[in-house]
Amino acid sequence: MPNKTIYTALKKKAEVVAGEIGMPSFYRKYKQEIEHSSQNIAQNPLISRCKTCLSKARLHPAHGIAHSEKVALEAGAILQIEAKRSNYQHAEPGEMLLSVQIAGLLHDITRCEKDHSITGSIEAGRILADFPVKENYKRYITAAIRNHEAFREIIDSENEDARLISNSLYDADKFRWGPDNFTMTLWLLLEAAEIPFEDLYRNFHEKVEGIKKIKTTFRTDTGRRYGPEFIAMGIAIGTEIYKEMERFMEGGTRYAADY
Repeated sequence: MPNKTIYTALKKKAEVVAGEIGMPSFYRKYKQEIEHSSQNIAQNPLISRCKTCLSKARLHPAHGIAHSEKVALEAGAILQIEAKRSNYQHAEPGEMLLSVQIAGLLHDITRCEKDHSITGSIEAGRILADFPVKENYKRYITAAIRNHEAFREIIDSENEDARLISNSLYDADKFRWGPDNFTMTLWLLLEAAEIPFEDLYRNFHEKVEGIKKIKTTFRTDTGRRYGPEFIAMGIAIGTEIYKEMERFMEGGTRYAADY
């Protein structure tokens, strides 16, 4: 049976399970901050310029514009939440919000390249060269992109503003390792790479175990509070996907008849 038929059925199962589980509580708790972040993304002309750059770039199929926009949105929300929670006073909150959103949009712009956090940081610096953004914020953005990968050495931030932007970007990106990973990212990756079903089945458990490790890496208080829930929900969806794969391995063509 063609991979496409199998993967269509598995994706449908993932969507059903995700609907049953519901949304992570982060979205219910912080509607106001998410809405404010969304408004800035929709209205700021520099965000539009970043999106134009993305549309011209060679993006990774599973880490494209939709992924980057969601990271930008939630990184903006996390930054606001963290600032309020810690009573952190920054003189330019608008610039802080814009900076973390730009970092979110551009963080995977070289995702197809080796060491993409490094090359992406360099490419973001090139893009931002003629942006009307203060030089210190340009540094914060490129440093955040440099630091956004998991299980890599973290480069020290130059100050608290830079650290907040960097950590907010990281946590928003790792929220994507939850339900999004099993309802969107996985299927885009499989389609682009044309991975045989047997390979997916054989390696699935190991990949899920790797995702579990993300739970302990969140960097902000908000991430540490809500990130594990994202990951747990994703794992729950992945567990049901694996059960469906086992059904197929046991039942062969009878599997497709159920769909």
